[in-house]
Formats: sequence, structure tokens, C-alpha cells
Amino acid sequence: MKGILKIAYKLLVNDRGKFAALLVGITFAVFLIVMMTSMFAGILYRSSSTVINIGAKIWVMDPAVNTVANSIPMPDYVLDAVRSINGVKYAVGLYSGGALAKLPNGVYQSVTVIGLDDASLYGRPSLIEGQIEDIFADNAFIVVKDSEFPKLGSPRLGSEFEINDHRCVIVGIAKVTTGGLFGVPTLYTTYNRAIQYIPSTRYTVSYITIEPKSSDAVPYIKQQVKALGYEALTKEEFIRKVSNFYKYQTGLGTNVLLMTVISFVVGLSISGQTFYTFILENLEKFGALKAIGAKGKELVSMILFQAAFTALTGYGLGVGLASLLIAVAKLRLPNYAAKITFENLAFAFVMVLVIAAISSYIGVRKVIKIEPFDIFRG
Repeated sequence: MKGILKIAYKLLVNDRGKFAALLVGITFAVFLIVMMTSMFAGILYRSSSTVINIGAKIWVMDPAVNTVANSIPMPDYVLDAVRSINGVKYAVGLYSGGALAKLPNGVYQSVTVIGLDDASLYGRPSLIEGQIEDIFADNAFIVVKDSEFPKLGSPRLGSEFEINDHRCVIVGIAKVTTGGLFGVPTLYTTYNRAIQYIPSTRYTVSYITIEPKSSDAVPYIKQQVKALGYEALTKEEFIRKVSNFYKYQTGLGTNVLLMTVISFVVGLSISGQTFYTFILENLEKFGALKAIGAKGKELVSMILFQAAFTALTGYGLGVGLASLLIAVAKLRLPNYAAKITFENLAFAFVMVLVIAAISSYIGVRKVIKIEPFDIFRG
């Protein structure tokens, strides 16, 4: 068997033109699949940036909430009721809303304002400039330095702007785990200042963040919150809910799926046609092997080996090319959202195996039917 596979390898790589065409087809298909799924994964990751950056273990919200950006305010009594639940170590309210900031040059810029609990500042970001205590000063705001930071004029400590005719002063510049998705800068301030500066409805608590006493208390807390008519989700469940919304209730999931299918079809058509042509051009060699005693299963092993070798080589080249392009894009474009995950790589690997299986099936059918008599008669 080792000798047969060595012959198969030489037959494959000696025809450099056909081998290169096979690699190009599979590499291009893997490249497109990884790029599309990575962009999708990056978008889903950034859509939950507030949940990731705040880091609360349990989030309480209105059951109708689908995304972090579209919160539904809750009455203050819900916060008091949640704090009284057994198993809750502490619970604080969180404000999350949008506003228009008027910059010193007169330009208006949409911003996302996160209002932290005044007493604990639970969920505060890490500062790279300034002191967190300065957030309690008059008109104080902290700005997140991410890809959207320049839209505010790249402010420095002491920079001023206006929100709803209120003077705002930058007292800190922060960094967060992940930037937002919608191209809007993020500001942090205290809860009371946020609801004072930004027009809102009668209820102002966007979310209630909970720190449980232990992980065993989480199911009971969720049950008690549900009895209040609201929904309590762990951090992972909330991220999954947001992801499912973008996957199944928007056109994003459908468009990415369509592009992935197109990538798969392109790779399959190129590699399948090229591999079939390769088999046709080497029929005489397969017939000669069969005439000197090679069994049918050995010829099938040759075909499978050639298809698998080409597929795995193309997979490696495609993943490497996609990873390189994503890395370069992130260096040049800070707001580029692509993210390669193990799920993406596994999905691309399965697609490559399917391409290899279909291509090899086409070749196997042709080789099995070959008769040495027909080859030598020709």
C-alpha cells in the first residue's frame, strides 16, 4: 500500500499544471468560506460589546429585548425586588442609551452613553488616562479609545462638548475588551448624570446587573425574576440571544450563508472539474497498474489519497491566506470586525472534506470501470 500511495503522489505532483489548478480551486473556496464566516463571527462578537465590556454575570431585562442597543426601561421597584432575592450578592441599575454630542467645531456626533451605578461604578472600564474618581466631578464623562474615538475629535483630558445643552468634560480615556459594532463612540458617566442629561421615558433603568453569591444561586434568581415578569440571563445566554437575533431575525445571517454556499459551489466546481480531467488524462496509467495486478481497492486508495492530499494542502493555504489578510486588515482598519474562531475553521474543514469526497467519487467511478484490455487496445 505504501508503494501504491507513493505512485499516486508522483502522478499528482508531476503534472504541475493540474495540481496547481486543483490547489487554486480549493484554496480559493477555503479562503472565501473563512473570510465570510470570520466576518460574521466578528460582527456577532461586536454586537454584544456592552455585555462583554461590563462583564456582569447576570443581566435582568424586559423579555422583549433582542439586542443590547435596544433596551426597554424598567421601573425602579424591579431593582429593589431583585436586590431582595436570596442568592443575590448585590444588584445595580445600568443606563444605556443614545445621544447627540455637539463637538467644539459645531459638528453633531451620535454617541452611546453608559450610566454606571453612582455608588459602586460596577462595570467601569480600565483607564489609560485619568482617575476613575474624577467621574464624580461636575459634567464628567469618560470616553472609550477605540476605532470610533477619532469621530469625537480624538479628545484629550479636559476636552469639552455638549449633550442636550449640558456641558460635558472628558476626565478619563478608557480601553475596553471589544469595540462597538455600529460605528458610534462610547461614553461612560454616572447613572444619575446620564438620566439627567439625556431625555428619557418615565422609567430609566435599562438593565439590572447582578452578582450572585454563588453559581448555584443562578437558577433560583432566574426563576424569581421571571415571577416578576422580567427575564434574567447569564452573560453567555445574553450574548447568545443577541447573536441569534442577528442570525435569524435580520438579513445578515441569510446573506453570509448565501455567500458561503457560493464559495463552496465555486470551489467544488473548479476542483471537481479539474480532478476529473486529471483522472481522464491518467487513465492509461491506472489501466496499466490494473493490468500488472493492482486491485480495485488499491486504485480507489490512490484516488482518495490524491483527493485528500490536495484538499488538506488547499485547506492549509486557504486558512493561512485568510489569516494573513485579516491580520493586515486589522492593522490598517481598526474597525474591521473579522474574527477567526475554531468553529469557523471546523466548518471550513468539513466543507473541504465534502469537496474532496465529491471529487474523489467522480474519479473513483471512472477508474473502477476501466479495463486494461481497452487501454492496451487503444
